[in-house]
Amino acid sequence: MLLPSKKDLKTAMEVFAVFQWALSAFLIATTVILVNLYLVMFTPYWPVTVLILTWLAFDWKTPERGGRRFNCVRKWCLWKHYCDYFPLKLLKTHDISPSHNYILACHPHGLLSHACFGHFSTETSGFSKIFPGITPYMLTLGAFFWVPFLREYIMSTGACSVSQSSMDFLLTHRGTGNMLIVVVGGLAECRYSQPGSSTLVLKNRSGFVRVALRHGVALIPAYAFGETDLYDQHIFTPGGLVNRFQKWFQRMVHIYPCAFYGRGFTKNSSGLLPYTRPVTTIVGEPLPLPKIENPSQEIVAKYHALYIDALRKLFDQHKTKFGISETQELVII
Repeated sequence: MLLPSKKDLKTAMEVFAVFQWALSAFLIATTVILVNLYLVMFTPYWPVTVLILTWLAFDWKTPERGGRRFNCVRKWCLWKHYCDYFPLKLLKTHDISPSHNYILACHPHGLLSHACFGHFSTETSGFSKIFPGITPYMLTLGAFFWVPFLREYIMSTGACSVSQSSMDFLLTHRGTGNMLIVVVGGLAECRYSQPGSSTLVLKNRSGFVRVALRHGVALIPAYAFGETDLYDQHIFTPGGLVNRFQKWFQRMVHIYPCAFYGRGFTKNSSGLLPYTRPVTTIVGEPLPLPKIENPSQEIVAKYHALYIDALRKLFDQHKTKFGISETQELVII
């Protein structure tokens, strides 16, 4: 009987690491809901559910008050396998002083933002060594913090809510050396995530610029080269029945349902795991902004345009290193 080689075991661990993270939100949420329904409807242990809901109500604001990170979770060896799966790599173009706060806008969202999670919610890509003295806060949808236990898991990685009150708290109550990571395109960008794509949903996304102006913090552009290459996506006929359903669903819940696919558990199979393709995130130069307590729309538009110019410059300087044509440009919609 042949035993698996070290390479086979390493590959299996990498696949498991990606698989568990991609499905953890669904599995934990489903388990919590079903177990509590069972406790309430079929057992005398309903007080357990009452206690859980009481704690949830008491702790409701924590994701907007800096969260509850555990560095031991951020340093799990499992995340090393996660980053090695693709692999993920984080590079900086300039040093960042821990005597200031920053808002880092990461592009593109892709389908599951694998690079953002690997770089900023774990320590295995070397964030603390690359940016000494900087504390990253990955900001995500508030809905992830509605479910007991799932919220604890997500907060343990250093994630917080992306709400304005959360950003205000982090920029005013946590001293300096804080970096707020925002994936500006959000779920609206998923529909444009296809191999070779460089389309960003950014034209009307200026809220992060307004927050930066109100607090006088620098904006940092970052681009994850290869993020959109991790999955293929089936594009349905424009105006067809499925396409109309996708647009209707997006209008109703602000999520665009994508028919995406990647690889399976074995190398040459199909499935919902991302392809094993390298993703390199380039962190650009901080763009200083003045502190304006109530910036006008004109001022916000001015610095939003400056940010887009800085992002285009970052993309153009590095794109050919990652197989992108010299003539290909960022498409901002």
